[in-house]
Amino acid sequence: MGYPDPPPAAVSRRFPDGPASVAAARRFVCAALDGAPSDLVGTAQLLVSELVTNAVLHARTEVEVSVARLDGRVRVRVGDRRPSRGLVPQRCSPYSGTGQGLALVEQLASRFGVDGGDAGKTVWFELWHDGPPPPPAGWETSVPPRSADRTVTLVDLPTALEFAGRQHRHAVLRELTLAASAGDPLGVPSEDLVAANDVNNVISAGVAAALAEPGPESGLRTLALPLPAAALPAVRALRRVLGLAEARAREERLLTLPALPRGRAFQDWLFDEIAGQLSGGRPTAWTMVPRPPEVSSAELVPWDVGQVRASRMPTVAADEGNRIVAANGAAADLLGWDPDDLVGRRLSTLVPEHLRERHTAAFTSMLLTGRTRIVGRSVPLPALHRDGRLVPVRLYIQTQETADGRTVFVAQLVPRAATFLGGPRTPGRIQEAALGEPDGGRSPAVPEAGGGTDGARAGARGGMTALERLTLLAELAAQLNNTLDLDEGLQRVGRLLTRQLADWCVVDLFTADARVDRVCVVHRDPRALRPGAYEGTLSEVSDRSRGPLARVLRGAGPLLLTDAPQPGQTASALDRAYVDLFRELGASSAVVAPLRARRKIFGALTLARASGGPPFTEEDLTLVDDLVHGLALGVDNTRLYQDTRSIAERLQRSLLPVLPEVEGLRLAARYAASSTTAQVGGDWYDSFVLRGGDTALVIGDVTGHDLDAAIAMSQLRSMLRGIAVDREEPPAEVLRRLDLANHSLHQEATGTCVYGLIKGPPEGPWELTHSSAGHPPPLLTTRDGRTRYLEGGAGLLLGMDPYAVRGTARDALPAHSTLLLYTDGLVERRDEPLDEALDRLRRHAADLAREPLDTFCDELLIGLGADSADDIAVLAVRPSPPSAVRPGTPRG
Repeated sequence: MGYPDPPPAAVSRRFPDGPASVAAARRFVCAALDGAPSDLVGTAQLLVSELVTNAVLHARTEVEVSVARLDGRVRVRVGDRRPSRGLVPQRCSPYSGTGQGLALVEQLASRFGVDGGDAGKTVWFELWHDGPPPPPAGWETSVPPRSADRTVTLVDLPTALEFAGRQHRHAVLRELTLAASAGDPLGVPSEDLVAANDVNNVISAGVAAALAEPGPESGLRTLALPLPAAALPAVRALRRVLGLAEARAREERLLTLPALPRGRAFQDWLFDEIAGQLSGGRPTAWTMVPRPPEVSSAELVPWDVGQVRASRMPTVAADEGNRIVAANGAAADLLGWDPDDLVGRRLSTLVPEHLRERHTAAFTSMLLTGRTRIVGRSVPLPALHRDGRLVPVRLYIQTQETADGRTVFVAQLVPRAATFLGGPRTPGRIQEAALGEPDGGRSPAVPEAGGGTDGARAGARGGMTALERLTLLAELAAQLNNTLDLDEGLQRVGRLLTRQLADWCVVDLFTADARVDRVCVVHRDPRALRPGAYEGTLSEVSDRSRGPLARVLRGAGPLLLTDAPQPGQTASALDRAYVDLFRELGASSAVVAPLRARRKIFGALTLARASGGPPFTEEDLTLVDDLVHGLALGVDNTRLYQDTRSIAERLQRSLLPVLPEVEGLRLAARYAASSTTAQVGGDWYDSFVLRGGDTALVIGDVTGHDLDAAIAMSQLRSMLRGIAVDREEPPAEVLRRLDLANHSLHQEATGTCVYGLIKGPPEGPWELTHSSAGHPPPLLTTRDGRTRYLEGGAGLLLGMDPYAVRGTARDALPAHSTLLLYTDGLVERRDEPLDEALDRLRRHAADLAREPLDTFCDELLIGLGADSADDIAVLAVRPSPPSAVRPGTPRG
């Protein structure tokens, strides 16, 4: 698109470097086009505004604008004195706040182009009526000429997250530049801002050029970024400027919102890599960087609506405006909606009334501060059904980027009465590494079943028909579907794959404690394997793990290994075990691919070929990716069946009582199963009214997390209620009799328990008498936020000494105070002193002292029960004189 000949007579004007030049250039164009059609004048003013703004922000030199008219055409040229600052089209979404200038020229101009020279560069466009449609995009992503002294290698760069981060950096720097030009630098040194703008343009241009090259669509790219060695000070300045900008954004002094945790983590990694490699360091892949729970791996694949629709888990996605943008059938069925009816509604539609204000405040706070409270954590809370009832769920929220840089909040709602747990978990400090890989919508590409090895290898390179691939995909699925035993099913799959595709294969799966379990090793020649020599539990994926298996288990892949892993790649025990496996079994090439299901990685498949045959090539990666997709779904289904078979929360919930209605008292209770196991727990609560009018309160925890614990819990609960109702004795005596009865059982249980009685008329005063068998002390919170633990009446655990002397404590309960009974799952954390845990509960309870009792309980579970490795039961009582209880107010 060269500038057309002959050039018409033009009027031109030069403008100084500064934001005021944008408005001045608009006025100049309007005056120069006096008498021209108004729509052409308006379009020319709009486009010149964008181009002059680009020159002011990025070139920072004098700007020359020229306007010409010829035969009904309008021609405008915008030049600057900085030819090294090339054009970098951002390809931003239509609603982005920045990066639209060149896109607008593309869409609105009849012709456009860019001319360059030693003294400067000029962007030009033409407008006319009744001409041909605008030509296709003609900007070349011009990387500014520079001395490429160094090359920074960005390994496993997540493309969607990079695009979102690039937009965020440009928006922040643009706002800082405009603020500085208006006399308010916001604490950013002018020399730092200049350096930051320059090096950010260089980085963005280099990354954009690299990403424009053809590459895999996995969401991860490894690319080379050429930079001058002298760029290091400017990179550090850019990092300082963005850090100051984040602080100003959190102070609400910028229109641009702060970055969310994952965006900050990516930015830190990007600058660490650039600065580190410019200083002589080695690359570290994004997938190898330890990250906290709120910085999951969901960003590896750009999000789209199809991922939600294809998921089997109840899933809802919302945008930054708190509106639902997608919901699947499982979520709609759970909550009584049609999926299409949910789209467009506020997310608060699914939040109970008593939590909506807090939900809105927390969501707003997250956007304004960039700090999250529950993202990346498993949180027990109630969801609102369409008919008004509450549905107990565990909520797991992740943030993910779309291909055009928007942030989406993806929430899985797992019913707490049917929690699928003990399944995929990611290791170490990278918890719940959720991948944005859709569960469906993939075209099958699998080799033929039943053929010989050589034929299958040829087929893997594309020689197979679609029918042949579908046949093998169906046979692979059948190997797992025809058995309920996972080990047997994987052995069958291994035999199939070694007949068709590889000389040997390995399946590694995460265990419940985040270690790696080598569950299956199959060789085409069974004689090559020493029985039991390779399977077994390996170490976890530690911070030191750097080998190909560790990379895949963190989200990379499929990876093509053109040679066996070398002994030098043994930074951890897991890496050494992988190298040893290749050394013993022999391989000239291999493909390692992650097993993903329900948006989580739970293992890896390794396919290897020995020397002497055709090696794996890049062409095989698509085939293997399709194979592991089918394999992952089959493994996940089998594991779900095995997990579900052992889940007994429904049994436990059926044993939890309906709370009584007592005049002058409000009662509420909650139960949440562990977020890390679906096995039966021994936590329980109970409340009932005795014949004499006293209200009994019970909470307990039987040792164990299996069916025996649930049986023992049900026996103790029933015996305690029977003893209490029959005898109406002081709490200490009731617990003594319970312990004696427990001692008579065939399998004596050990556990903790608090039994208490609330005495007093409806209008008060009220008194609590209670006795504790080794249980955490009840917490009393007054209406004004004062708290104290009721530590009297403490005694031995149940099942230790049935003849031990037990005591009863007496405490007054002020009106509108809150008495909280709870199990240890609410407070205890691994590697944390119990005193610190109890202090945390104190603080939370004090903050919630004036909240409605339902809110009090739910907020405790949200704030303290997220990611709990133990069951949680809470029972709360609030003395409320009848005059304070409005008719129809729920009591539990």
